[in-house]
Amino acid sequence: MRLRLTAVLLLAVGSGMLAASSARAQQPVGQVAADVNKKLVKLFGAGGFKGLPSYGTGILVSPKGYVLTVNNHILSSTNLRVHLYDGRVYAAKLVSREPEFDLAIVKIENDVDFLPHYDVDKAAASPIGEAGDMVFAHSNAFQIATRDEPMSIQRGVIAAYTDLRGRRGVFDAPFNGEVYFIDTVANNPGAAGGALTNRKGDLLGIIGRELKNTLTDTWINYAVPIQSKVDLVRDQKNEKVNIPLFIRESIEGKYKEGDKKKKEDKGGYHGIVLVANAVSATPPYVEEVMPESPAAKAGLKPDDLIVYVDGNLVPSIRMFRELMKTYGPEDPAIRMEVQRGNKLESMTLKLTQQPKSK
Repeated sequence: MRLRLTAVLLLAVGSGMLAASSARAQQPVGQVAADVNKKLVKLFGAGGFKGLPSYGTGILVSPKGYVLTVNNHILSSTNLRVHLYDGRVYAAKLVSREPEFDLAIVKIENDVDFLPHYDVDKAAASPIGEAGDMVFAHSNAFQIATRDEPMSIQRGVIAAYTDLRGRRGVFDAPFNGEVYFIDTVANNPGAAGGALTNRKGDLLGIIGRELKNTLTDTWINYAVPIQSKVDLVRDQKNEKVNIPLFIRESIEGKYKEGDKKKKEDKGGYHGIVLVANAVSATPPYVEEVMPESPAAKAGLKPDDLIVYVDGNLVPSIRMFRELMKTYGPEDPAIRMEVQRGNKLESMTLKLTQQPKSK
């Protein structure tokens, strides 16, 4: 009888310990979500393209209103707006981009200070998350939140930490370093630029845009680690750039975009005549298409707005011209996406030799 009673007591004690352990494991994360929410913003652009959202998410990385987000189409809006966690709404402007990270920095135009934010240097000094770690994806997926409404939060685990092999539409993803693959459907419209955190709310990475795996042709859910680095050529020098450096130099107003590989000026002929480059960031609107030119054969029309060239965002005439210099007649056809009305049209353009002057 005594042995049986002892066994029952041990079973009861063991069950109590398991219940207590389970209770601790299942503690609510509401406070963590609320703290993270204060460090995130909702981004809204004017209008948008059919099939592409006009809203997104950003991460505050400075008390003065600097925001880290993805390098997407809404940043070219003339009416970019930021909604803070407490309902305040501000106009914002693009500060810098780094296409190789597929990230950008925007700044609230009003003078603000003491905003809750992430210390990216501290976050980047933390160890990389491991497969099996519990994570939370915080974002404005599907534009569920506006003004002071809280961000969405999804729970999952890190499934893998490995190279990104993805594409956006027919274009390869700009960033191809190692990323967190997560087992929750986090990469939805509007989620790009959101925060991937651990259970404590520490920043692990930036949620990427919607991509398909180039190997399996399936949608993938991933985040770019805050510790990521890319090898760039800046001011004719090879340089390793990490995300904290990109943020810091952007805030200081001295960040210069890099290039994975310097390419020679090939100067192929396309037959596109753009509108006058009146201001520093004039969008690449098509003014005229030369008859029988590669552009005419591809189907470009006057008033088209060129948005992507081989997957690279081209928000200005300058960037379009610099990028086109790297292509020549010997290269494969260039894939372009243009805004026509409120739709995004895809086409291919094969450059030729410059026509001889008559």
